[in-house]
Amino acid sequence: MAELTEKKRDSLKSSQYGLPEERKYPMPDKSHARNAKARASQQVKKGNLTKAEETKIDRKADRVLGK
Repeated sequence: MAELTEKKRDSLKSSQYGLPEERKYPMPDKSHARNAKARASQQVKKGNLTKAEETKIDRKADRVLGK
């Protein structure tokens, strides 16, 4: 996965996040989109993320991935 420095992350638009209101799950490229989907799934299983939030992240990631 490409490295995302703090400076690059801070410069991302809100629309490039899976959860823009919280600025979580950045998806500036395809590798980050795949990673966001995997991490969201893990967090749902742990009980830290709702299924609705995971769905939102998955839809955004699928757009980045061209699905």
